[in-house]
Amino acid sequence: MMTTEAIVTVQPAKGLSLFEKYLSVWVILCIVAGIVLGKVAPGFAKYLDGMAIYVGEAPVVSIPIAVCLFFMMYPIMVKIDFGEVIKAGKNAKPVALTLFVNWAIKPFTMYAISVFFLGTLFYGFIGPEAMDYVKMPLGLNLPVGASHGVGKVVLVNGIKTLEVPLWRSYLAGCILLGIAPCTAMVLVWGFLARGNDGHTLVMVAINSLTMLFLYGPLGGFLLGVGRLPVPWQALVLSIGIYVALPLLAGYISRKLLIQAQGEEWFKEKFLHVLTPVTIIALLVTLVLLFSFKGEVIVANPLTILWIAIPLFIQTNLIFWLAYGLSRVLRLSYEDAAPSAMIGASNHFEVAIATSTMLFGLSSGAALATVVGVLIEVPVMLMLVKFCLNTTHWFSGGAR
Repeated sequence: MMTTEAIVTVQPAKGLSLFEKYLSVWVILCIVAGIVLGKVAPGFAKYLDGMAIYVGEAPVVSIPIAVCLFFMMYPIMVKIDFGEVIKAGKNAKPVALTLFVNWAIKPFTMYAISVFFLGTLFYGFIGPEAMDYVKMPLGLNLPVGASHGVGKVVLVNGIKTLEVPLWRSYLAGCILLGIAPCTAMVLVWGFLARGNDGHTLVMVAINSLTMLFLYGPLGGFLLGVGRLPVPWQALVLSIGIYVALPLLAGYISRKLLIQAQGEEWFKEKFLHVLTPVTIIALLVTLVLLFSFKGEVIVANPLTILWIAIPLFIQTNLIFWLAYGLSRVLRLSYEDAAPSAMIGASNHFEVAIATSTMLFGLSSGAALATVVGVLIEVPVMLMLVKFCLNTTHWFSGGAR
């Protein structure tokens, strides 16, 4: 039987680190810091976001944000040895269940729930006339006044921008969360729930690889249905920069470092230094994001609540579906708990990266993905506690 070290070079965390345990608190502090920054130095974040790679007249990749987002992803990818995934994934039922829930169910329930709440129930609160200004889709050079989906091309500070209904911008962010199953924090959730670490680690690797092939097509389809179409080139570029590049960098650097310094040094020294890097890069990005969105939040402080409610319902729905199917399939508790956790939680690093690249740092889509970060820790800790209280539902109890 494969050891977990064959898949990932470090054992799952023994619990939540200081950064992870209080992640929601750090996010709230970033909201405050970003709003203050936007008031005190309104041009600073705008200047940084202006340092971009342009295609024609459109800013496609913000260089400072791309750097931050790379460092969100790299520490996750460098831990994984993808060459052992097939060998280690011998237990087909929990793997098939997780893939089915993550890719055949979750994206579509997220879309349906978000449309119902944001486009119907909370539509009046968000504002029928409220508009958002997002990046022009990559590869499109439409004239001012032209329509694209539900958007209209307008000039903002001399740059062609797409004016779209604000609720649809929030919907886009929710969609990008719904197609990004967790591949990082789920290691912690699985451990705290006393689940099968080996199964969790296999699914981390499999989901990372699956995202390379399904994230773009599913994202393009659902954004198109939501009438915010994004050209395939933009999605391919996004996946290339924010998934494939750190994955490749992680694989190569991991291999070279272990050859040069040995596996013990890699696990005990190198990975220890990397531990807080993902969270720090995330928090820096959030400060910049909220320096743009501060005025929207101050004007309507319930904005975060309108986005959080459908995300909360989606998280619980997917958890209950996977947990219930695990019982129907007669999985052991140790496999059932992480199978449900992986689907319920989101890979918010990829979602933030993609929304920022596709729609801009100041977009409602980017804000919606950040709300996913805000509710992740408390909701998942609640579900961990529920799992621990229901071990008797399954044939195998917690170890």
